[in-house]
Amino acid sequence: MNIFVCVKQVPATSKVEVDPVTGVLKREGVKSRMNPYDLYALETALRLKEKHGGTVTVGTMGPNQAQAIIREAYMMGADRGYVFSDRRLGGADVLATSYTLSQAIRSVGDFDLIICGKQTTDGDTAQVGPSIAEHMGIPHAAWVSAIKLRDNGIEVVQQLQDTVETIYMPFPCLVTVEKDIYMPRLPSLKKAKEVKDKHIEIYGLERFLDQNEEHYGLSGSPTQVERIFPPDSDIERVVIEGKDLANRAYEQLIAWKYI
Repeated sequence: MNIFVCVKQVPATSKVEVDPVTGVLKREGVKSRMNPYDLYALETALRLKEKHGGTVTVGTMGPNQAQAIIREAYMMGADRGYVFSDRRLGGADVLATSYTLSQAIRSVGDFDLIICGKQTTDGDTAQVGPSIAEHMGIPHAAWVSAIKLRDNGIEVVQQLQDTVETIYMPFPCLVTVEKDIYMPRLPSLKKAKEVKDKHIEIYGLERFLDQNEEHYGLSGSPTQVERIFPPDSDIERVVIEGKDLANRAYEQLIAWKYI
């Protein structure tokens, strides 16, 4: 079984500057890490590979520094890694991002299963995974908490808001997984030495099947950010000491008009 895992490099801090012109995050020079939810997706892929055989390919859309998370995926056991990097891809919304990834995956090869984390910590839309499947015209399931291989497909358990559903999907298909599906393994020191020089493929727009620049980045994004700003980190604190603390705290909450 050939599996593709979508991963993303996200800021490791909440203090990220915003470009006042484009309204997008300034990622250059910011300490980053692999999106935590993608670790569960990668672990799921690795366990399926260990049980049923096949290959695990990881790919990310981002700047050159995103190679760091591909290297991390190698240390966990991934077989191949790709960075889809091109300035023309920058500033994409959900629609353009998912279209870019669908084209990128197609340019890499054919896969039985595509696995994504349920969302990213910088966007939190939880829409990119299902949108990739829609662009590719393949079945998909979100909020998956369990996967079993079945005849030429998979059976998955979905954790919906009010119900739990078990469904079957034929290959090729896509799932987004919940964080409780598996506990991610730690990168192996032995593996780190083995893969420190392992090749990471860099793909630009010229490698995609659709090379029309209008379909990518800001040009391919029907939604535009009107205004974005970092949250105010200043917090007002009042320390209440002495007697009758409950009543005094209650009076303070009233003064602040919280109750």
